[in-house]
Amino acid sequence: MTERFLGVLGIGEALGVSRHAVHKWRARYPAGSAHPFPDPDVEIDGAPGWRPDRLDEIVRWREGLPGRGAGGGRPSAARQDYLKAAVERGLDRDEALRALATFTEEFPEMTEPEICAWLIESWRR
Repeated sequence: MTERFLGVLGIGEALGVSRHAVHKWRARYPAGSAHPFPDPDVEIDGAPGWRPDRLDEIVRWREGLPGRGAGGGRPSAARQDYLKAAVERGLDRDEALRALATFTEEFPEMTEPEICAWLIESWRR
């Protein structure tokens, strides 16, 4: 029987963030730090995997992050403008956030505000 695990992409999708964010969390909060990211249950060729039943543990870990706290606070002005424009184009909030996360991963040289502005401008054409 095949055992299933969540990778950084699956964790990211479940939490509504990019896989890049999960990689950054693992790097910023290693084992031995004050708030270590939960260790993976398995690694295959260097790729980490967590049992799906540990997702609640990872959510609790995120809620305990110092600073911004759970939910990340109020969205930036650029994100708010982007979400408003996305809704006007017929996307729901979750679809818009997934699209933004995808573009952020695909264009790491651009900041999120730059991506938001670029998408809004492309929709106006």
